[in-house]
Amino acid sequence: MIKNIFSGIKAYAGAFNLISKLKLWKYFLIPIVISLISAASIFFLAWSLSDNIGQYISKAWVWEWGKDTFAIIGNLIGGTIIVVFGLILYKHIIMALSAPFMSPVSEKIEAYLTGTENHQHRTTSFKEQLWRGIRINVRNLFKELLLTIPILLMSFIPVIGFVSTVLLFLVQAYYAGFGNIDYTLERHYNYNESIAFVRKNRGHAIGNGIVFMLFLLIPVLGIILVQPLSVTAAAAQTVRLIKTENKIKTSV
Repeated sequence: MIKNIFSGIKAYAGAFNLISKLKLWKYFLIPIVISLISAASIFFLAWSLSDNIGQYISKAWVWEWGKDTFAIIGNLIGGTIIVVFGLILYKHIIMALSAPFMSPVSEKIEAYLTGTENHQHRTTSFKEQLWRGIRINVRNLFKELLLTIPILLMSFIPVIGFVSTVLLFLVQAYYAGFGNIDYTLERHYNYNESIAFVRKNRGHAIGNGIVFMLFLLIPVLGIILVQPLSVTAAAAQTVRLIKTENKIKTSV
């Protein structure tokens, strides 16, 4: 697992050069716009709701003494909840809506790495790719929320709070990597097979997602670069993983 996580992280090393070499930047223009609009929308929503949630939480403290302190704590908890769920929504929205634009990127990377232009793989339309992206990400959204809510509650418990923070980050990373990997899996596996593939290679998904999540800590530039680099890294690595299962044959 640990080895695979580091492998997923190292896959980013040549991502920028690969994008430039294959002239893939044009494919990322619409996804970048989607990413910026989604991030801005969620940011303003979070900014407007955090105080309201904080005030609602602070009402749980019915005593007068310590009321101001608990109000501050309530705002902190409200802000944390908004940030966590905002990141989850942002991630799945951009991955679902960008699916039809990421498929050609993944296909070109696959052709370059294997030296074969005409692969025997599933052919899908723009509509089918969009629906696949929505279906995968809605499924992942609910799975992630089921894991996130109890972990988030644990984070407010003294001592184990740090451990829960790490778990929360890894859960977010796993589902981010899952979405990036599926752009390549879509051509070779059906819905259920793809889920099984990612579970089998969850370390690679986590490694890809760790860098994805760290990019989001960089204001504006991170939002612009996160998809191009993470999708390229995931595609290159996923092609190699699929080849080990003899689903892709290279030219001779």
